[in-house]
Amino acid sequence: MKKRFFFAMALAAVAMVGNAQDAYVGNKFFDNWYMGIKGGGITPTTHSAFWKNMRGTAGIELGKQITPVLGVSFEGLTTVNTSESRTAFDALNLGALGKINLNNLFGGYLGKPRLFEVEAIAGIGWGHDFVNSGLGYDKSYMVSRFGTSFNFNLGEAKAWTINVRPAIVYQMSGNRSQILNVNKSAIELLAGVTYHFASSNGKHYQTIQTPYNQAEVDLLNDAINTLRAESAAKTEGLEALQYENDQLKEKLNECMNAPKEVETIVQNTHSKSLESVITFGQGKATVSADQLPNVERIATYMKNNPSSTVVIKGYASPEGSAEINARIAKQRAEAVKTILINKYKISASRITAEGQGVGEMFSEPDWNRVSIATLNEAE
Repeated sequence: MKKRFFFAMALAAVAMVGNAQDAYVGNKFFDNWYMGIKGGGITPTTHSAFWKNMRGTAGIELGKQITPVLGVSFEGLTTVNTSESRTAFDALNLGALGKINLNNLFGGYLGKPRLFEVEAIAGIGWGHDFVNSGLGYDKSYMVSRFGTSFNFNLGEAKAWTINVRPAIVYQMSGNRSQILNVNKSAIELLAGVTYHFASSNGKHYQTIQTPYNQAEVDLLNDAINTLRAESAAKTEGLEALQYENDQLKEKLNECMNAPKEVETIVQNTHSKSLESVITFGQGKATVSADQLPNVERIATYMKNNPSSTVVIKGYASPEGSAEINARIAKQRAEAVKTILINKYKISASRITAEGQGVGEMFSEPDWNRVSIATLNEAE
C-alpha cells in the first residue's frame, strides 16, 4: 500500500514538472526559494487525551517552488519535553516534503499567487527520541507525514505567507514498519510565517513565460538582417541623390543670378511684359525659401500696378513619365499662384496658372524645373 502510494506521488510529480517546463522556461536554480519558521503542538492520535498530552513543537523550513503546482522543502522540528525527564527537548525530526498547490493544479496559475491557497503535503524523514540515561536509550526511526497547508499570501509583492498546517505523522518502526499504523501516529498542528526570496525576474514568485520557437526566431533574425541591408543601400542612394540635388541647386542659383535669365523685359506694339523665374528642386512643387524673393518681386509689381495681370507657366525637366511631368508642372504654377493669393493678397482673378509639361527654354535639362511668371499691363 505504502509503496504504491509513493510511486503514484512520484509519477504525478514528474508529470507536473514536465508540463511546467513548457510554460515556465528560464527559471534558474536559485529562483523561487523560501524560508519559514513555525510552531505549534503534537499529540498522540489514539489512547491519549488530545490537549493534555500535547507537546510544544517548533522548527524551520527551507524550500523551493519548482513550478506553480509542485514544491519541495526540507524542515527540522523539535519537540519540547513535558514529562518528568530532565531533557528539555525530547524529540527531533528532520524531513523532506513534497507539496502540490491544489488551486494552481485545478484552477490554473494566474501569473502570481492568490490571496488564499491550499497545498497537499506528503513527506518522509528521520526521527529521534532523546532519553535521560538511566531511564532508557535514545531511539531513531523513520517517519512519514501527510497533511494540508492553508496559505494566506500577503502584500502586493506576495513576499510573505502565513500558513496553518494540520498533519498526521506516522512512526515507521518495529515490526511491519511499512504499514501506516494509526496507533503509532500523532496529530501535528503548526502555524508559521514564510518569506519568499526575490528571484532573477525581480518578483517573489514565478511569472508566466511564453516559450519561443528557435526556428521562428532564426527566420525573424534573417528578415531583420535583410531589412538592415536594404535600409543601408537606400541610405547610400539617398545620400547620392542629396549630393546631386545640392549640385543642381547650386547650378540653378547661378542661373537665377544671371541677369539675362532671371528677368527679361519684352517690348512690343501693344504691351510690355516682365518675367520672373522661380526654380524648384527635383521632384518638388514647393517654393523654397531662397526663391521667395522672386515671388515677392511679382507681388510688389502687381501692388504698384493695380491693372496688371500675371500668367504663371510651370515646367518640368525631362526625367519621368509624361503624365508625372504634366502634373508636377501644373503643381509648380499653382504653388506660385497660391503664395501670391495667400501671402500677398493678390486677387485670384488677376492670376492665370498653367502647366506646360517638359520645358525646353534652357539647354541644360535640369534648369527647366521652373515656373515663369509673365507680368502684363496694357499701355
